[in-house]
Amino acid sequence: MARSYLAEARRRRGPRKARIGPILDRLQAEHPDARIALAFRNDLELLISVMLSAQTTDVTVNRVTKPLFEKYRTPQDYLAVSLTELENDIRPTGTFRQKARNLQAAMALLLEEFDGRVPDTLEELVRLPGVGRKTANVVVAEQGAPQGIVVDTHIRRLSQRLGLTGNDDPVAIERDLQRIVPREQWARLPHLFIWHGRRVCDARRPRCETCVLNDLCPAARVAI
Repeated sequence: MARSYLAEARRRRGPRKARIGPILDRLQAEHPDARIALAFRNDLELLISVMLSAQTTDVTVNRVTKPLFEKYRTPQDYLAVSLTELENDIRPTGTFRQKARNLQAAMALLLEEFDGRVPDTLEELVRLPGVGRKTANVVVAEQGAPQGIVVDTHIRRLSQRLGLTGNDDPVAIERDLQRIVPREQWARLPHLFIWHGRRVCDARRPRCETCVLNDLCPAARVAI
């Protein structure tokens, strides 16, 4: 499916590099408030919020982290309690047993190798238990120095529908986007695509008739 959109885009909508600028400009105008939905005050809280966000909603994470971040302020705090206590504190986020184990292991590694500091490179971040490339990309982007492009389900869906990639693998999609998206937009694109995916380009019922990208999108269900 993704490759058919890519071929259609080349045939009718124009090259990817020619469309990416207008796509981002229109989404910026449409969603000027697009930003990360997680609530955090520092790099440690950012890292933990993103780790907890796997397979749950940002609303749930924010509800859990509000009291969590008052109870736990430092990496040492997460190691000072039993695994069971930490599991209970994050239970609503789902897969809480694995998340609690990863949190304590990650905090231990932060103290052992990074002086309790959250790393600011992808290579260092992915060494932390429970931190994959997507999580690491989110963290470094919010730290202000993106080194890649976050690819989640929304970004994957929009990238395919817009004919920006013919791949399904997140790493391959990220590589395709990096080739055409200006580096200064690497942190901005995920927010715009995620908000547009939630508000307009729904997985099952995309609202193509009101979409600001329908003339640029080969998957649009409206006549142009």
